[in-house]
This record gives sequence, structure tokens and C-alpha cells, in this order.
Amino acid sequence: MLLCAVLAACNGARDLAGPAVPLGDFKLGHNIVVTPKTQKVPLSRELDKEVMQTMLQEAVAERFARYEGTGLYHFGISIESYFLAPPGVPVVAAPKSAMIIRLSVWDDARNEKLTPKAHQITVLESLDQGPLVGSGYTKSAEEQFKNLSQNAVKQIENYLVARNKEERWFDRGFPAAEAPAEAEATEG
Repeated sequence: MLLCAVLAACNGARDLAGPAVPLGDFKLGHNIVVTPKTQKVPLSRELDKEVMQTMLQEAVAERFARYEGTGLYHFGISIESYFLAPPGVPVVAAPKSAMIIRLSVWDDARNEKLTPKAHQITVLESLDQGPLVGSGYTKSAEEQFKNLSQNAVKQIENYLVARNKEERWFDRGFPAAEAPAEAEATEG
């Protein structure tokens, strides 16, 4: 029972029902996902590039639409490579899905790219995707990619929180650790 709880807690979408992690004055502007150089790792299941773009954009929108700051920031995300696990041999070989993306972030007001070099993120599927059998047996390629997308977007959020804490990327007149609503509540 405890193992199930731990495995379920490894999904990148598990915290979406709760409040957003404070991210300064962040508000998502453009949400662009491209796949011109996407490489499929050998033995991976196939998935159409347009489907991948749409699924990753939807995951970005789902997580970042929760932020209601006044500063517009734009994302450019490139899917570099992916591996969607095929069915393996249960318990012996349960391959895990993975994806590599590159993220660029632009500040609209400053007309400036905040990431001089695109930030690379490597994403693995959640452990709740079939740790003993493998997600290739239990999930469709679309379900596997949705999980990877949710995990990727959670890692993007973690990266932005770290950059904001260290470099105050999204600070528009209130402490970097506070969200706009929190700043208003402490003033009033």
C-alpha cells in the first residue's frame, strides 16, 4: 500500500489541483512547441510529431495558466528526442519512456531572451507508469507521451522557480518568493 502511494506521488501532474508554486509576476504569453529536429530513439514506439506538439502545449497551458501575474513571458520548446517504451519482458526488462527538450524563455516587457542558451531538460516517465511490467504493456503511446509532457512541464516550473530565486527573472516590484496575490494580501 505504501509503495503504491510513493509510486503515485511521482507523477508530474499530481500537484495541479493545489495552488501554483510562487513564481513572482509570471504570466504565460506564447506557448510554442516545435519538432523540426526531433529524433526517435531506436526501438521506440511511433508517435506523430503534431500529436507530440499538441500534447506538450496542452501540458504547458494546464500548468502555467494558473499563474496570473502581469509580466508576460514566452516559451519556445523544442522536442529533441524521445523514447516511448515498447512492451518488454515483465519484471526482467521493463523499459522506461524518456524525452529530451530544450527550453527558451523570453521576457516580453524587456524584449529580452532570459535563456541565452536553451536550457536542456531530460525527462523520464513517472514510476506509476508500470514499474514491474513497463508502460509499454499498460499504456498507449499517447498516454506515455502525456505522462512525459506533464513531467517535463513540472521540471520547467522547477527550473523557473530556481531562476527566479537566484536571478529574480519574474520580480516586478515584490519579493521573488511571493506570488502577486500573496503580495497584495500582505499589503492590505
